[in-house]
Amino acid sequence: MEVLILSTRNVTKAVQIREVLESLPLNVMTLSEAGISGECVEDGSTLAENAMKKALFVRRFGPAGAWCLSDDTGLFIRALRCKPGIHAARWAGESATTDDITHYTLRKMNGFLDRHAKFVTVAALISPTGQPKTFSGSCLGLILNKPRGTTQAGMPYSPLFVPDGHSQTWSEMDTVMENEVSHRGKAFRQVANHLALAIAQSR
Repeated sequence: MEVLILSTRNVTKAVQIREVLESLPLNVMTLSEAGISGECVEDGSTLAENAMKKALFVRRFGPAGAWCLSDDTGLFIRALRCKPGIHAARWAGESATTDDITHYTLRKMNGFLDRHAKFVTVAALISPTGQPKTFSGSCLGLILNKPRGTTQAGMPYSPLFVPDGHSQTWSEMDTVMENEVSHRGKAFRQVANHLALAIAQSR
C-alpha cells in the first residue's frame, strides 16, 4: 500500500480528508504520525503558494516515495473587503486559540448587515516522482451573528459559517455532509479522482 502524508497536525482536517480518500489503497498519515517535526513557514502571497510550500515541506522531511498532500484555505468576507483572506488562520494573532479567532471574527463583523463570505481551498499534491499539481474548491455562505454548534478543533469558523442552500453551520453537520458541500471537500474530491487514476495507471 502506498503512503500519503498530509502536511497538517490538525486532527479535524485530517478526519475530513481521510473520509474523502478512504476508498483509495493508501496509508494516509499526518505529520505527527509520520514522525515529521517542525513547521512549514507559510509566507506565500497566495493560497496556492502556501499549499505547495507545505507539500514541499513533507517531500523534504518525509520518507522517500510518499505522496505529499497539503492544503491552504482562505476566508473572504465581503463587508471586510475580503479580509482575512489567506490570513484566516492567523489574523487574530500567531498565538490565538480556535476560540480566540472565532470571537475576534465576530468582533470584526459587529455592526455589519452584509454577512456574505466565501471560503476557498487550494490543495497541493506532489507525486512520489516529484510531479506537483494543484486543485481548488470554493463555497459561498453567510457569517452568523453568534456561534452555533460545537466548535471543531482547529476550525474557528465552523460554528459561524452557513453555506448557501443549507441551514446548518459546519459545526452542526457531520463529516460526510460537510465534505459534500464544503470548499475543502470539493478540492479533495478532485485530489481523490486524480490519485485513483494515477494509482490505476501505475499497476
